[in-house]
Amino acid sequence: MTELYDVAAIGNAIVDVIAPADEAFLTSEGLSKGAMMLIDEARGVDLYSRMAPGVETSGGSAGNTVAGVASFGGRAAYLGKVAKDQLGDVFAHDMRAQGVRFDVAPLAAGPATARCLINVTPDGQRTMCTYLGASTELTADDVDPAIIEAARIVYLEGYLFDPFEARRAFAKAAGLARANGRQIAITLSDAFVVERHRGALMEFIETQVDIVFANEAEVCALFETTDFDAAVNALASRTAIAAVTRSDKGSVIAAGEARHEIWAAAVDQVIDTTGAGDQYAAGFLYGLANDRSLPVCGQLGSLAAAEVISHYGPRPQVSLKALAASRGL
Repeated sequence: MTELYDVAAIGNAIVDVIAPADEAFLTSEGLSKGAMMLIDEARGVDLYSRMAPGVETSGGSAGNTVAGVASFGGRAAYLGKVAKDQLGDVFAHDMRAQGVRFDVAPLAAGPATARCLINVTPDGQRTMCTYLGASTELTADDVDPAIIEAARIVYLEGYLFDPFEARRAFAKAAGLARANGRQIAITLSDAFVVERHRGALMEFIETQVDIVFANEAEVCALFETTDFDAAVNALASRTAIAAVTRSDKGSVIAAGEARHEIWAAAVDQVIDTTGAGDQYAAGFLYGLANDRSLPVCGQLGSLAAAEVISHYGPRPQVSLKALAASRGL
């Protein structure tokens, strides 16, 4: 089949609520700084009522990534579940306005559209509390084979290992991609996800995955070690390409025996790290889908990550295509 998309992604469709917070607020709410925790709807309403004024924007890890791919000028599609409610309409509108194909039918009855309450401390670290709501209602029936078969790279969000039905959708997409010779990429998403599903994730990586995205904490959690280099080497022995981010230390790309160290792109001030890893994946996947070298893929990822941490919100506020061109990438 002719490739219609550079990247097709499957993930939890979430609307983000992002607000500034101090360390005392995190402590008083019992929140672990820099982590993501799952909450129920009642806790979400309660926490929202005490958060500082903020901004609401469409998010979700894989959703952010394909929005970034589109900003680079790439062709992207997204599969995720929202409810037939106001936030669901906002999410769908945002995706389509950014040039991403999104046509999964909304949930007519049941839980509300997912939302993530993000408290950002002055150092730019984000602490996330997520009500998954309708996103967990994504099923295998929502996975359109025509979209998966038409994508050069199928990108899967590690958070989908939590809900059972979503994991079945995840598996269907991976099977379709593999059967049609498409590359499969996965992001580990969060160290706590890795700890909950280490065995299943490892098996999936070893048998299905071509490209793994992780940060330093996630890759170390996967192999239960504090030795970063050993963890990267272990991951590289299990997949074709491993791209591991290290915040201001940049990233390491491992492919077989080759190692490429990528500097973090300069940013005047870190405002909000929400979406940094998602946008790194966007730049990397866009580059890979367009036959760029691995070092250039890493540089595109670093550029996109630097743009998104310079403002509130998990998606680009300028054209990443134009930004890359201005840097000769």
